[in-house]
Amino acid sequence: MLTLCGVLMHSSLRSPSGTPLGLAAAKFWTRTKFKGTLALKRHINPTRVPIETKESYRWLENLRQSIALVGAPERCVHVGDRESDIYELYCTAQDLGTSFLVRVQTNRQAERPAYAAPHDPAHRVFAQLAAAPWAGRHRIAVDQGEKTWLQVKFAAINTPPVGKQKRYSPQVLTYIHASKRIHRPVASRSTGSW
Repeated sequence: MLTLCGVLMHSSLRSPSGTPLGLAAAKFWTRTKFKGTLALKRHINPTRVPIETKESYRWLENLRQSIALVGAPERCVHVGDRESDIYELYCTAQDLGTSFLVRVQTNRQAERPAYAAPHDPAHRVFAQLAAAPWAGRHRIAVDQGEKTWLQVKFAAINTPPVGKQKRYSPQVLTYIHASKRIHRPVASRSTGSW
């Protein structure tokens, strides 16, 4: 039986001022195994596996390669999807002096606030962010006739590493929550007499 794995590519796009200029980094690889990887995760604690042995290491490689190409880490903002929500990325970005924006996947542990009771769930990032006040809102057009309010809140939260304390230090990360509410136009009917 022949198993086809294909070639995968992870790329970083260079886009100053919103204009795409090309690739700043690219990583190609193939997988030797597709089946059984989820079952393997049940037997291995992924926080104990070194990042250098994981596929997600490509996020760190592209971050370093992009900075080397641009030559000015303070001018870079690395944008990633949920797959890039890895603690090693945050630490590497801080070490290199660059910025990032990542869509969060993990409700990480957070430093317990002084006001929190011992069993209070405030030791999680999402709970602390939910407790933050809304900072503002902005009305935007979504589609023809549809308007929405985009509400934004943010909080700087001390986020310690879990299972990686020997290798990484706690990070103060700014979490941003944006929420929208769409307002569709309502059709009205005239009640005048005929």
